[in-house]
Amino acid sequence: MLIEAIIVALIVFLTVGGQELLGFTMLGRPIVIGPLLGLLLGDIETGLLIGAALETIFMGVINIGGASSAEPGLAAALATAFAINMNAGVEVAIPIAVPLGIIGLQVKTLLYVAVVGPFAAKFDAMAKEGNSKGIARLHFGLWGLQWFIYSLIPFFAILFGSTATQRVLEQIPEVIVHGLSIAGNLLPAVGMAMLLNILWDKGVAVYYFLGFILIAYFQTPLIAVAVIALIIAIVSASRDLDLKEIKKQLSTAPTGPSTSKNKADIEVDEFFK
Repeated sequence: MLIEAIIVALIVFLTVGGQELLGFTMLGRPIVIGPLLGLLLGDIETGLLIGAALETIFMGVINIGGASSAEPGLAAALATAFAINMNAGVEVAIPIAVPLGIIGLQVKTLLYVAVVGPFAAKFDAMAKEGNSKGIARLHFGLWGLQWFIYSLIPFFAILFGSTATQRVLEQIPEVIVHGLSIAGNLLPAVGMAMLLNILWDKGVAVYYFLGFILIAYFQTPLIAVAVIALIIAIVSASRDLDLKEIKKQLSTAPTGPSTSKNKADIEVDEFFK
């Protein structure tokens, strides 16, 4: 169990903390963390299933400034590890993931305030001095300290087991847990709706309905739908390239009256000679 705790903590440190350092916002998503932990813990199938399921739930979760809701990285890591350890599936992972995601965000915010916040004046002072090396050292040092402390959450959660973690979660009032359960059932639809709100376009709406009909009514496998989508993308791209080439030719073609005679005019002139 110690090795598994170290692995989960390291993954959280590198993915959730790494996305903050590198700016790779997808690095700490469930769709990345789930399969990665599944691979390292010896059950990649469960990791893929849970990663995809939790990504659907947290798809629309974007924490910007004061508008925040949950931290999907920690939730995905712990839910995947617990499900693999208990030989369970998505039905066990989701009830654990939703409250963990909300609690994880509060801890993350607290660490920002308690660890990074007090050094804001120090950053300002070094900036006035032009001490760029000192700023870099302090920046990376605080990043390492903050995410090391954050990684202790999954470390001790896995070390003490899902039972102890579940006991802690059971201390949350029932009304809150009930509300979280209802919200958890609604989150997949909300996440998909938020994604469609961003991507929706009249020009591609027909493809959305085509995919819906293929899956909902014809029960087409997802791989087949993906292949159909790839074929449509290739055909559409080829058509767009052809249209672009035609527009280019039209834009370069002469628009004024032509001074050169065509073949018919030349034949008429030769006839009357």
